Amino acid sequence: MSTRAEQRRNTEARILEAAKRMFADVGYERTTIRAVAAAAGVDGGLVMHYFGSKVELFTRAAELSAEQDPYGPPDQVAEQLLASLARRLHDEPVGSLAVLRSMLTHDDAEEGFRAAAAPRLDGLTEAIAGEDARLRAGIIGAITHGILIERYLLKLSGLETANPDAVIALLRPVFRHLTGADQALPPPPNDNDPPE
Repeated sequence: MSTRAEQRRNTEARILEAAKRMFADVGYERTTIRAVAAAAGVDGGLVMHYFGSKVELFTRAAELSAEQDPYGPPDQVAEQLLASLARRLHDEPVGSLAVLRSMLTHDDAEEGFRAAAAPRLDGLTEAIAGEDARLRAGIIGAITHGILIERYLLKLSGLETANPDAVIALLRPVFRHLTGADQALPPPPNDNDPPE
């Protein structure tokens, strides 16, 4: 027989899973407490009791997974980034999809995404090092987000059915270059240099 605390944790987990799916599928604006409650098989009042508001429910449902920042030599950093992306290509990242879908239309979602992403960008910048490390880390982030948005939300280019291993194989030289794993990167261009 489960304890009251276990029942509460199970109910809360069920509500969070229903909320993640709904926020990912229809976005923040179209997700209602009533619909989340129905999907979780509970009363709407119970959702409010556990989470207090739709904003808090969204914040909890859309928390980005706590993956360890990449570290080590550049080739190891590149492989850690590729392994993380491969996991998300194999298993739909419902929490981060909820954020990505909602951040374009809801200020709280945008702020939540920035708050969660900033430490990761900082960690990647430190792992890459070099004068233009922040730019290269930002490009890696943009590539990663773009691929996930295309695969799971837009579904325009065939990425939604692409073999994740094939996607990773194509990205490997790009990530290796951006992290500096394949060569010593040239210095960033000087803003005062005339264009070629």
